[in-house]
Amino acid sequence: MSETESSDDTAVTLYRLQACPFCERVVRTLQEHGVAYQSRFVETDHSERDAVKRLTGTRIVPALVDESTGVTMAESENIVEYVETVYGGA
Repeated sequence: MSETESSDDTAVTLYRLQACPFCERVVRTLQEHGVAYQSRFVETDHSERDAVKRLTGTRIVPALVDESTGVTMAESENIVEYVETVYGGA
């Protein structure tokens, strides 16, 4: 577990696959900005990612849920931009 990944009830939850380069990009961005998050690893079989589909309307990962802002989104590029905007402090 990384220093910013939390097993507690945190506001940010990242739905991801193990060793997925797009998911890892989001993980690095969250860590760079010191955002505590909780990882939820999903099924590798795209057709079985029903939990992600219920949240985002798609089965694509990574998917991020930020309860502190009410934002739910997918697509690594969008998530990275969101994290940098909201948590970047610049």
